Amino acid sequence: MPQKYPKISVITPSYNQAKYIKMTIDSVLTQRYPNLEYIVMDGGSTDGTVEILESYGKKIKWISKGDSGQSDAINKGIKLSSGEIIGYINSDDYLLKNSLFKIANLFSENNNAYWVTGVCKIVDENNFEVRQLVTYYKNIFLKYFRSEKLLYVVNYISQPATFWRRELFKKIGYFDEKLHYSMDYDYWLRIAKKYKLYFIDDYLAAYRVHNKSKAVTSPETQFKAEFMISSKYIDSKVIQVVHKIHYLLAILMYRLFYL
Repeated sequence: MPQKYPKISVITPSYNQAKYIKMTIDSVLTQRYPNLEYIVMDGGSTDGTVEILESYGKKIKWISKGDSGQSDAINKGIKLSSGEIIGYINSDDYLLKNSLFKIANLFSENNNAYWVTGVCKIVDENNFEVRQLVTYYKNIFLKYFRSEKLLYVVNYISQPATFWRRELFKKIGYFDEKLHYSMDYDYWLRIAKKYKLYFIDDYLAAYRVHNKSKAVTSPETQFKAEFMISSKYIDSKVIQVVHKIHYLLAILMYRLFYL
């Protein structure tokens, strides 16, 4: 195996996503990344997901067994993995072409990089790009205003396009299994306290919204969760107030344009 390709482990937590999971899996495998470990942690689906997983034979590793939620599934997958670089992609999202090569190159060329994110599209159940205003808004922060302080106000990091080095688990720990919303945001804030965020100015992944996704079924719960998470890590009343104003405006925007 060529030494220039660090091993990448991709984890997919899943539960009853037979409609989308094949596209998710194919988006990872068709990267044709030469040092890939792909693990699907299914929570005991009953909708045909297991049959889809079985159809891949030895191309993927998978377990279908009840868990205590998304964070639990992600942590279990990470603990089973062995890659130098880790990322997770949910079973209704997907990677874009050559993403893993771009991620590997960034880490190989920057020994001080512990985590990296890229640009992420938002798509609907038919893979058409939607919510371009949200994407544009996040991209502005990613390209020009990346900072730890702003991250406490705006979660501008898209989870499917974010990867990190394995060493972070020793330094930061795992995902908080008590969180069922915004566990990724909690993790970003913990990393950002110690490590600079590196950025790839290219589309790496697509995040899907559909009538069963958390962002659609309960955006208010998600924004409130982000506010509570941010408040755990910052004592500044000013930043807390600014974050609350931001999340109230975000809820208003979603009500006006997306609900």
